[in-house]
Amino acid sequence: MGSKNKLKRFKENETFSNVIQPTREEILDGFEWKGNWTSFFKNTKPIVLELGCGKGEYTVGLAQKNPNKNYIGIDIKGARFWRGAKTALEQNFNNVAFLRTQIELIDHLFGENEVDEIWITFPDPQIKYKRTKHRLTNPIFLKKYQHILKSEGVVNLKTDSEFMHGYTLGLLQGLGYEILYANHDVYRNEGSPSDVLEIQTFYENQYLDEGKPITYIQFRITDQ
Repeated sequence: MGSKNKLKRFKENETFSNVIQPTREEILDGFEWKGNWTSFFKNTKPIVLELGCGKGEYTVGLAQKNPNKNYIGIDIKGARFWRGAKTALEQNFNNVAFLRTQIELIDHLFGENEVDEIWITFPDPQIKYKRTKHRLTNPIFLKKYQHILKSEGVVNLKTDSEFMHGYTLGLLQGLGYEILYANHDVYRNEGSPSDVLEIQTFYENQYLDEGKPITYIQFRITDQ
């Protein structure tokens, strides 16, 4: 993407009512919507997050499919989710928002027990050992998710990375967390949830064209 296009999208994001772009300082000093997302959406519907939402296709797809829930796509790259934010506005989806920030700050963005569900779709698997701390399903991130999730809240991981799938599955088993569903190839096995099969991102379509299996885990982070 050219720099002119990026600048144009950054500017346009500033005018979108469904895009929030706080500074790190604003977040750490007390983010205005933390614990108060019902006021942002002006309703008490369940809140669902997509972490590393990219272009926002999954966030928008879920919001269209489930109008009884509120969806927030989170990514540091605003020029990417510009497309999803624009589509949501064009189609008058009032249950969609996008938050430009670092995922590591998630426990400063949402209050305790404020979130009903989390989706992690095609994250960078961060395969090198020294990058373990950046994996979105490492123990540190899982604890952050547990803090903001309701007691029955679930996390969904959908990825083309066999490494990420195996790492997460092994970690969950080792920590004794509740694995609700796990599948190494969701498109070739019956019984996969419709939200997993019916919504596909741009990159997911590429992976499928290349013959890559898409894996999926749904789990609950329980107290030990």
